[in-house]
Amino acid sequence: MQLKWLEDFIVLAQERSFTRAAELRHVTHPAFGRRIRALEAWAGTPLVERGGGPVTLTPAGQSFLDTAGQMVRNLTQSHEELQSLAGRQARTVTLATGRTLARTVVADWLVRLQPILQGGELCIRTRALADTVGMLERNEADFSLVYQHPALAIRLDARQFTHLTVASDRLVPVSRATAQGQALHRFGPDATRVPYLAYAPQLALGRLVEDHLAHNPHAPRLQRVVECDSADAHYEYVQKGLGVAWLPWSMVFADCKAQRLALAGDARMEVRFDVRLYRPKRRLGPLAEALWKALWKALAQR
Repeated sequence: MQLKWLEDFIVLAQERSFTRAAELRHVTHPAFGRRIRALEAWAGTPLVERGGGPVTLTPAGQSFLDTAGQMVRNLTQSHEELQSLAGRQARTVTLATGRTLARTVVADWLVRLQPILQGGELCIRTRALADTVGMLERNEADFSLVYQHPALAIRLDARQFTHLTVASDRLVPVSRATAQGQALHRFGPDATRVPYLAYAPQLALGRLVEDHLAHNPHAPRLQRVVECDSADAHYEYVQKGLGVAWLPWSMVFADCKAQRLALAGDARMEVRFDVRLYRPKRRLGPLAEALWKALWKALAQR
């Protein structure tokens, strides 16, 4: 059954003439008659009385007329809503990423990409690493922004997805600074355990730090005092002098420069990583493609 058959039937019931209804529907008389017969075949019963004089509906046709009108209205409304949604989707880009990357890398992007985002919207969805990748695989996101490090397994089919390396950063152990600008808690040669603000194991940052500590012969003696799944929370805990946390340098360099925070260890304690932006190889919407092109161009000019 096709929408145009219902519209034909409604006009025929209003005009009570095959000739006039065909003219209003901009089809030939024979073609209009075939469409009415196709609707009757779908209904399984005659809907129109055929004979001399004005067209009349059969009892089944009269009963079906209200239903046909409601179906046309519903379908028309649904079509308009879908068109509106398609228009919004064409102007919307969904980025799946982690909370810390949303605060650091994405925050920097938003400043540079404002001209491209005019008239559009970037929807940022923060999830755990596996979930951000899953959203990309399920077509729930246009892009996935994730950490890249040997300790983190990103299993995306290279035949279906591609990526850009958009940034490099490092996790650094930081502590609140003393009045003299030194770390309140810092690693040293003595046996004193340093209070350690740990990440929850399901967090990508947590896996990076724990892998680093497990394989670093210079790992300090630590006393776990807090475990949390938020780098933002650890940032606040460090500010209050509760211990040492490994935080992205992009998050804390201004505080270290202002001597509000200080490094608790040397370069051997740092964890370096890249940040990758993944996308499907298939063509995305106009705004998503424009953002990808702008990022690719910016990276090529660095």
